[in-house]
Amino acid sequence: MTLALAFATAALLAAEPTNLPPNHPPVPPGTGASPAAPTGALPEGHPPFAAPKAPGELPAGHPPMSDTGRAPPSAEELLKQLDSTEGLRAREKTFEIASSLGKLYYSNGRHADSVMYFLQAEEKAVKTRALFLEQRKKLGKKPVPGVEEAQCGFSETTSVEEMAKVAEARAKQGDAAGAAACAKAALAPVLEVEVLRANALYLTGDSQGALTVYGRVLEVSPSHEDALFSRSAVLYETKGEDVKALQTAHEGFEAFLAMHPNSPRADLAKQLGQFAEDTAKAGGRQKWKQARAEDRRVRLSQPVAQRPMEAMPPRAAPGPDAPPALTQEMVDAVQNTERTPELEAGLAKLVEEGEEHLARGRYDDALAAYRRVVPFQPDNGRAKAGMAWALVGLGRPMADRIWGVAVGTDAAAVEKLGDTLRARGDERGAKALWTKLLSSAPDYPNKATLQAKANP
Repeated sequence: MTLALAFATAALLAAEPTNLPPNHPPVPPGTGASPAAPTGALPEGHPPFAAPKAPGELPAGHPPMSDTGRAPPSAEELLKQLDSTEGLRAREKTFEIASSLGKLYYSNGRHADSVMYFLQAEEKAVKTRALFLEQRKKLGKKPVPGVEEAQCGFSETTSVEEMAKVAEARAKQGDAAGAAACAKAALAPVLEVEVLRANALYLTGDSQGALTVYGRVLEVSPSHEDALFSRSAVLYETKGEDVKALQTAHEGFEAFLAMHPNSPRADLAKQLGQFAEDTAKAGGRQKWKQARAEDRRVRLSQPVAQRPMEAMPPRAAPGPDAPPALTQEMVDAVQNTERTPELEAGLAKLVEEGEEHLARGRYDDALAAYRRVVPFQPDNGRAKAGMAWALVGLGRPMADRIWGVAVGTDAAAVEKLGDTLRARGDERGAKALWTKLLSSAPDYPNKATLQAKANP
């Protein structure tokens, strides 16, 4: 919960009717102080007035106040206050307040409640959206210039309404390029809200509504990262028998990879895009599953070639931190598990979760995630790199050996893990990983770049 959100909500709630008794003397704005104690005797049974505090003195045990003089409320406290405020939903709000309320409900799992506030925020930009589409059409094949090139004069604190006025003024002047650029800047926070509303609709069971809203975002910004990925993912997941929708999902994932090749979701997009294409070619998910089942039946009917026991290298005794030895039954179970799109997507999701755990220093949780992936994907360099770094973070005795295997088989994946950690906010961990990689692989071909990243 940010102070800005807390104070914006407090400002909205300031219009509440007073709770003071009739004819009660007014309380000065911005304070919770009672009127001064009367000088005469108090009525019988009246509680004594507390001795006045020295200026700036807080009651014993009171939490420290912020520079504004007010302690920011928690999200739970704000939600309780909002839920009990009569007429709040119908009250007029600015874009910033409506979107803040929507984000507050959304981030606390109140997805159905967030939708209404997101809609109220989006309504503030209906004219701006129409203006942008009109001015962009006038430009034809000419690109929309950037906001700095158009000299819109916006700052980080410029409101959506103020940016919209600038865009309207440019349009009246006949400046289509400037109007489109300023309107697009005004719509940037609006598109963020639309993506969140689409997510909320999907999470509450309205997948078609979610697809519609993702499409609205892409109409304004065809390369929008979140909308492009999410729309394709929802199409793939919910339109399994619609060949045209599956082809659209595949094309969306391909566009996502072309426009955002360094995204943390690039690997997952590549896998899902391939699944969408294969499913479309098969004529739908049920036909695809039938074909896979037949392939699996044929594969299992063939004798499995095994290496002679005498050709197997001797195995070292497992260390105290080594994973439990796999039995032949466990190996067979893994090998015979059908590689469905759902399984592959689940494994990719586990790798992403492991990387998030690593970036937050939760090495045990990361290790648990990677151990669920590696048996199914033993050649997954990304998973092996993550497992090695988790063991290093835990200081396990076998860490150096696993790290050496990861570096020796796919050092590039280890370097890329550092990029992922940095992208997720773990700058310190990324530099530590790159430094260790430099010492472990002195002949690394990308050494100059790696040194620059480890020691900027």
